[in-house]
Amino acid sequence: MKNLCALLLSASALSLAAPIAAFAQESAPAADQDARARADSIVAQMTLDEKIALVHGLFPPFAKGKTAEDLIPSAGHIDGIKRLGVPVVRETDASLGVANQVEQRAGDVATALPSSLATAASFDPEIARAGGVMIGAEARAKRFNVMLAGGVNLTRDPWNGRNFEYLGEDPLLAGTLAGAQIAGIQSNKIVSTIKHYALNAQETGRMVLDARIGEADLRMSDLLAFQIAIEKGKPGSVMCAYNKVNGDWACENDFLLNQVLKRDWGYRGWVMSDWGGVHSTAKAAKAGLDQQSGQELDKAMFFSAPLKAAVQSGDVPMQRLDDMVARYLTGLIETGAYDAPVPGKAETPPYAQHAEVAQRVAEAGIVLLKNERNLLPLARTARRIVLIGGAADLGVLSGGGSSQVRGVGGAPIEIPLSRGGSASFARITYHASSPLAALRKALPGVQISFVDGRNMTATAAAARNADLAIVFATQWTTEADDVADLRLPDHQDALIAAVAAAQPNTVAVLETGGPVLMPWVAQVPAVIQAWYPGQRGGEALANILTGKVNPSGRLPITFPATAAQPPRPHPVGKDTLSSLEAEAASNPAAAPGQYELRSFPVEYQEGADVGYRWYEKKGQKPLFAFGHGLSYTSFGYANLQVTGGKTLSVSFDVTNTGSRAGADVPQVYVARDNGTPMRLAAFQRVELKPGETRRLTLNAEPRILADYETSLPGWRIVGGTYRVAVAHDAADRGLVTTTTLDEATMKP
Repeated sequence: MKNLCALLLSASALSLAAPIAAFAQESAPAADQDARARADSIVAQMTLDEKIALVHGLFPPFAKGKTAEDLIPSAGHIDGIKRLGVPVVRETDASLGVANQVEQRAGDVATALPSSLATAASFDPEIARAGGVMIGAEARAKRFNVMLAGGVNLTRDPWNGRNFEYLGEDPLLAGTLAGAQIAGIQSNKIVSTIKHYALNAQETGRMVLDARIGEADLRMSDLLAFQIAIEKGKPGSVMCAYNKVNGDWACENDFLLNQVLKRDWGYRGWVMSDWGGVHSTAKAAKAGLDQQSGQELDKAMFFSAPLKAAVQSGDVPMQRLDDMVARYLTGLIETGAYDAPVPGKAETPPYAQHAEVAQRVAEAGIVLLKNERNLLPLARTARRIVLIGGAADLGVLSGGGSSQVRGVGGAPIEIPLSRGGSASFARITYHASSPLAALRKALPGVQISFVDGRNMTATAAAARNADLAIVFATQWTTEADDVADLRLPDHQDALIAAVAAAQPNTVAVLETGGPVLMPWVAQVPAVIQAWYPGQRGGEALANILTGKVNPSGRLPITFPATAAQPPRPHPVGKDTLSSLEAEAASNPAAAPGQYELRSFPVEYQEGADVGYRWYEKKGQKPLFAFGHGLSYTSFGYANLQVTGGKTLSVSFDVTNTGSRAGADVPQVYVARDNGTPMRLAAFQRVELKPGETRRLTLNAEPRILADYETSLPGWRIVGGTYRVAVAHDAADRGLVTTTTLDEATMKP
């Protein structure tokens, strides 16, 4: 990690050393107070029209001729006010790099990180921060000062088409890593958002669905992930979601925006809408929405002339408009974006150095799921290896939607879509990082061939004639469309089974947006979860397969054994909406008013017991548990010592019991001693040499120990006995003890 930090320092000339300031729940830091005071003084000098101009933004593809400033084809644009020094704001998607969907900026490339699930699988805030520093530096170089990053929606359903953009199913893990990435992005003196607030947990019907859940459960799951990320990362802006939450649209939801975000959490930046997510003027403004984004995608320009009229009539108080503008300016000032102009012309980032960052993230996030007979790393005795399927001769798959980065090196495969909610802004896209080429370079004395897997007979013969077969299986997922089921598409399950029947030394490499079913897993000795591994994914996979890099990723999401195990076996609403209705209900670019779509409820019966907690509650054994991941070495835990009372502190020895260096991720799970599911309360990634022992002390996040009580309101740790496990994954109970905690309460 030190090498990675040094690389970023030289690449972007921005320090990683600045610590992330702790969030103060009791009072805002002095710097925040100064930023707000400065913002208020600027707002006091504005005319009404100037104020209105700052609370609605353009969607550049539909906004030609609407500004005298350079209109970069991108996500968003808000003009500045030159006489007051308010900068022009240019917004770019998203969490994986500077996006360029369907190549709207011809020839513009950027460094493509692996999917956010890969970052989450590192269980390492420094990895997340390093990726954020890198993509933030490229955003600034390309003249963007707001990055629509920070996706932290929890994975409630394995079939969600946008899971790859998020950080898994656990609020502590997701919130911690999102906060680190946001802080990294903002170290470049630009704004990072956090999104999509809140409970945007499926893509089917995302523009109309009503997500329903109790307040306490929401506070203990999805909202806790946002809360932790905001505390750690201090994002300049929060993006509200498309969907309704308990009956009100998220972007005009007084409970979410005014009561939770601004009152309880003391958030001082601005709330921007998702693109096409605004439904009213006065209600939205008074409920806490500060800015209408991408206004051309909404049914009306709610925050332009209608908002001015509402202020003039007194329906929206001038004080509220002033607060909207001041919050916008505060977010820009606090992050440094206000006072640090972006370049007048686009600059070329140090792409070669940034590619190394992307590769290190991929290597830290690739998960070795299975490795019978120590088939991996590739044995030196294997002289003939065949790679099969997945276009491994050309590149690696990426996820679709607004986060799509056109990676350096281009796209060797790019397939337009003819239908679906994402058809207007997504293509099936591969990054030019060939696993075949990378393995040939890594193993110069080995005969490595490739077959595309389309002819089953020929493929089985090629596998049989090799010493080892590696099957690359792919599942493309995208924003605006959920997957129909968890099976690998295009008969790839049959392909893997046929290869395994012909070749006992078979490795399956999965490039997927999330969990898939594996009916062939008992016959395949080695399985690697590669996620979408980014623009250096081929090189990262070659290093993992050959053992140059010891795998250390851990699953940030549970892999079910059957489709019936998760709370919902398929996307809610998918069986009731027609194909055209489904497209309109998930695509903000659909013609406004073309379909009058009715909202439908999605009941989150699992409440706060998301992911692995659901499996424990129901007594179900998944295929692979949250936190699972193997290594080419082994690790043991011993000498557990737990201190209770007012806080929970867990100390133990971690020993590398194998013969090579590697990284482990000890995980601390805690629950009241009353049969409730255990919760991840602490974790730490640690690198150890062979035989090395290190003693760790991990402190539990207090809100994980607590339950939220609406009657307080706030968090309550019930005094009494608690079970504590130091574990390799969420299902591991090899080292368990109990301790006693004191009664305690905390603010919301």
